[in-house]
Parts: sequence; structure tokens; C-alpha cells
Amino acid sequence: MEWTDEGIVLGVRRHGESSAIVELLTRAHGRHLGLVRGGAGSRMRPLLQPGNSVSAVWRARLDEHLGTYAIEGLKLRAATLLASSHGVYGVTHLASIARLLPERDPHEDIFALLEHSLEDFDDIGSAAVHVIHFELAMLAELGFGLALDNCAVTGETTDLIYVSPKSGGAVSRDAGEPWRDRLV
Repeated sequence: MEWTDEGIVLGVRRHGESSAIVELLTRAHGRHLGLVRGGAGSRMRPLLQPGNSVSAVWRARLDEHLGTYAIEGLKLRAATLLASSHGVYGVTHLASIARLLPERDPHEDIFALLEHSLEDFDDIGSAAVHVIHFELAMLAELGFGLALDNCAVTGETTDLIYVSPKSGGAVSRDAGEPWRDRLV
């Protein structure tokens, strides 16, 4: 088995003396783990930082095996992301949310949204908006989507202040007032 794909580094764990197990969110193969020989060394450490975009070649005898990665850097944005506190928090938060995806299941829209979010993390205001959009997209991808466009009871599009925990739909102030203790 062998494939080549673009990925975003979500996390790295040491394995043995010099290797590392790298977790990538890839465009066509989803969240995928693999062993990088020499990944704990000084040559590979800058590439294997969370938030970096890499080109990865994954090889294994069988599809179920852990396999090994041969990795090359594409966009090494970790240095700029880790220079600010909101960048550090944002990268670790987005990576931890992306880990909720099932392994080896492709999610191309989530990959594109994560890549777009990481590209625009310089401004703290736009970073917050990107994190919220990513969280909402992940909820929808995992089957817990929210319908926040109009009121689930009346169909109104204004004064939506409540969310029904049962249906995930927005509820307007007037329609939700009798049940405000049960609504979020």
C-alpha cells in the first residue's frame, strides 16, 4: 500500500529513541497516523509542528498497519502561530477538535476549512471567527449540526436568542420565553 497526500500536522508523539508517530489530517485520507523515522531528531522537528502543512507519502504492507511517512514541508506556519498566545491556543484547540473525526475517513471540507483557518490566524478577531466556523462545521460533520438561520417554532429570522438542546434549532425571544429555563 502506498499513497501520497497533503496533510496538516495535528500532533506528534515520540516513539523509541529517534522516531515519532505523527498524526495528520490529510485531504483525501482523513485523520491518519504514521511512523516517521528520525522524526524526533533536529532535522525533522521543525517540520513536525502542529499547524504545518506537509506533503506525505504513506507506505505499509497492509492498509490496517500503522505504516511509515516520508514527509516534506509545504507551508511551515508553526513559527508564526506559536509567536502569539492566541495562535498557540488556536492551533491546539483546532487540532484537539479535529481528533474527534474517525480515523482514515476522508473529510475534504473539514480539511479545507482547517487550512483556511490556519492561514488567517494573524489577527485575533478573525482567528476567533475562524475557530467558531470550524467548531460549527465539525458539529455538522459529526451529526450534531445546529440550525441557527431561523426560529424552529415561528420561522422568524430576527431576535434569535435561544437554542433548543433537543433539536439544535434556534428559537426567538417571544417563542422561547415560556420555556427559557429549558433552552440554552
